[in-house]
Amino acid sequence: MRVFVTGVKGQLGYDVVNELEKRGHTAIGVDIEEMDITDGEAVRRVISGAGPDAVVHCAAYTAVDAAEDNEELCRRVNALGTENIVRACRELDCKLMYISTDYVFNGQGTRPWEPDDERGPLNVYGQTKYEGELAVETLEKYFIVRIAWVFGVNGKNFIKTMLNLGKTRDSLTVVDDQIGSPTYTYDLARLLTDMVETDRYGRYHATNEGLCSWYEFACEIFKKAGIEVKVSPVSSDMYPAKAKRPMNSRMDKSKLERMGFVPMPSWQDALERYLEAIGEIRK
Repeated sequence: MRVFVTGVKGQLGYDVVNELEKRGHTAIGVDIEEMDITDGEAVRRVISGAGPDAVVHCAAYTAVDAAEDNEELCRRVNALGTENIVRACRELDCKLMYISTDYVFNGQGTRPWEPDDERGPLNVYGQTKYEGELAVETLEKYFIVRIAWVFGVNGKNFIKTMLNLGKTRDSLTVVDDQIGSPTYTYDLARLLTDMVETDRYGRYHATNEGLCSWYEFACEIFKKAGIEVKVSPVSSDMYPAKAKRPMNSRMDKSKLERMGFVPMPSWQDALERYLEAIGEIRK
């Protein structure tokens, strides 16, 4: 199978290309230098030239706070850029897998979000990703896969930030009232490849198993990395941000099993393997 992957320089796109190649598929990975997704003609030309059987669209504007001041740019990338990819996929009649986010929901309550729940974004980033979903849903052969709390070897993430802070500080405060599932892009890439090899289309949620707060996540990072630092829990009110954050990022993933896909391992297991991969595990 020929699979075209956008955002190959990001955490997820990088791992998706590696997993596809590992399984013997032909992966065509691009980033902005090879194809600016906001340029409709360039998107049509590059994707049609590649002739893929499927497109995995990982590229996105993800600077959540900056998006509040750069709404036009964020929309151009996340909504209009996705519309350009949708048009190219429609012309080629190929599958499209769109990587979305829990930020399309309002982030309230404690019930895990189900794939077909009503969407109501809290911020500009979430709104533009929602608009991207609407564009994708005009196709027949699509997967919308919502992810959350992602970390990977390639790029910046919460774990790397915590490790850097833990090596220079004796104490830290981390919010404890936002709940979700840390998700390793290596595990996610394997699941996405499983999915794109099928025609079991629709909306899905995909994260590692288990739940925690950012505070609990930080404590586990330091414990597994063998870094001694005092971590204190605080409420989100102590860290006012430009963009409103979801308090509830719990994702219902039962549809994955119903559709025959293997769930990802626990986030604790994923964290341990990730720290080993970046050489930060306590020996």
